[in-house]
Amino acid sequence: MKTHLQNLVAQALQQLQRDGLLSDAATVAVPLERTRDRAHGDFASSVALTLAKIARRKPRELAERIVASLPPSDHVARVEIAGPGFINFFLAPAAYHAVVAEALDRGATFGRSTLGHGQRIQVEFVSANPTGPLHVGHGRGAAFGATVANLLDAVGYQVHREYYVNDAGRQMNILAVSVWLRYLERCGEQFRFPSNGYRGDYVRDIAAQLYTQHGDGYRVTADQAFANLPQDEIRDESGQTVTTGDKEAHIDALIERARDLLGPDRYRQVFALGLDTILADIRDDLQEFGVVYQQWYSELELTERGAVEQTIDRLRAAGCLYEQEGALWFRSSAFGDEKDRVVRRENGQTTYFASDIAYHLEKFQRGFDRVIDVWGADHHGYIPRVRGALQAMGEDPDRLAVLLVQFAILYRNGERAQMSTRSGEFVTLRELRQEVGNDAARFFYVMRKSEQHLDFDLDLAKSQSKDNPVYYIQYAHARVCSVMRQLHDKGLSRDEERGRTHLALLTEPHEDALLVALSRYPEVVETAAINHEPHLLAHYLRELANAFHTYYNEHRVLVADDALRDARLNLSLATRQVIRNGLALLGVSAPEVM
Repeated sequence: MKTHLQNLVAQALQQLQRDGLLSDAATVAVPLERTRDRAHGDFASSVALTLAKIARRKPRELAERIVASLPPSDHVARVEIAGPGFINFFLAPAAYHAVVAEALDRGATFGRSTLGHGQRIQVEFVSANPTGPLHVGHGRGAAFGATVANLLDAVGYQVHREYYVNDAGRQMNILAVSVWLRYLERCGEQFRFPSNGYRGDYVRDIAAQLYTQHGDGYRVTADQAFANLPQDEIRDESGQTVTTGDKEAHIDALIERARDLLGPDRYRQVFALGLDTILADIRDDLQEFGVVYQQWYSELELTERGAVEQTIDRLRAAGCLYEQEGALWFRSSAFGDEKDRVVRRENGQTTYFASDIAYHLEKFQRGFDRVIDVWGADHHGYIPRVRGALQAMGEDPDRLAVLLVQFAILYRNGERAQMSTRSGEFVTLRELRQEVGNDAARFFYVMRKSEQHLDFDLDLAKSQSKDNPVYYIQYAHARVCSVMRQLHDKGLSRDEERGRTHLALLTEPHEDALLVALSRYPEVVETAAINHEPHLLAHYLRELANAFHTYYNEHRVLVADDALRDARLNLSLATRQVIRNGLALLGVSAPEVM
């Protein structure tokens, strides 16, 4: 409906141009918003105020000329001018009745549009290091990123969903040595596990696989593994330091020792076992959560084919690199970063930042019109350096949008659960899904703006009450399904065409409110997509469900009057369709029985 009214105003402006009252240059996107109070109309436009200076007329005078030039429309009951020149549109009942017909006709495609005109957008999200299972913090990024991608797809963009696999670098080596050390423990060796190693039970499980596959073939003595290494930092159970040491130097030395003792082939097998096992678990976890990618992009492959070195060469050619203390630095401070950043360390190894620059450059080279990254809020400072590097290489940094997601804070029995992948004290996404279900998890994760903190209330998520929004919305869908079963049980039938013909019988205030709510759905989808704000859709669905429940509780649908019954059935079925469509975009099911 909003688009229809904007087209009417656009046609009026074109008529004024033909009449010489507006110059051909006086083109503007027609501003149109729903009014807060329907006593002032259903929609209002400030277009006359926007163009008054260009037209050299008072806003109210221009508004009068625009209104006089509006084409007739069966959907518009009347148009009024308010205040200094606002144009208020009062819709005819037929406008809202048309929404019911459109929802029934278009079914699953109702609310979808061509706003994006097929532009290609890549959405990269989650991309957690494959060093452990996904935890509940990653779950929010997964639900948010997947829903943003769904929304963009719904408004006409070609969306490419991608996971960047950080399968190269120091953290993966720490995982590999952690697996190997747990393997040595299984072989009977005794030693103090490094404070900076990965400690989760999943590491022991992978080590058990290694032992099953190779027996004692990868075994060395504890003395061979730890002799003459830098002192580790040792803490007691309370977290107090017992022995002061350099834990980073200790773990790095352990990595080199493992490489030397195992040799390149066996070390690579330990590395690959850890990576492949965890990555497979992440894939399964996300797929079970309804999150599917078109591509899993390997950082290791990016590095091995020389893309990182090529990117460094390009930055050097742009005059944006310099050497200092044996390292190679990017002048990111010249592009808004707080300080310059290393792209190659003193030991000759490139940094994660260098790989990330290469990855983003490659995204642009693949021809995406826009690139969207979904990152944790703790990566806020990372944005200017990545954008700066792209700009330094002559790319348009505005093609990159970074959406920040605060980690969810899970509360169980009133206590906050700790989530540290390194220590192993974390609640996995899989555990959360098993406890509250995929639907509640997907919905609760997107109920608030992504940059806002989210306290995940487990008790609410599992409750079957009006206070639980996902249950309340799904129940509205199930209620319509129940009505259709009752229709059959009563030996009645539905005449859809008769219902369409008699939609004018829907005159109750609750029916009017439901019709208005239905008409908002396409606008909500577009706004949520363009602004990357899935919470708008979640809130809308709750409001729509409330409008339906209120209507259902006050009025019988299966009345004796055939015409009124069919009209109310059409209204109910249109509501069911919108709920189903909206929930699908959120990745939530629409059950028929509850």
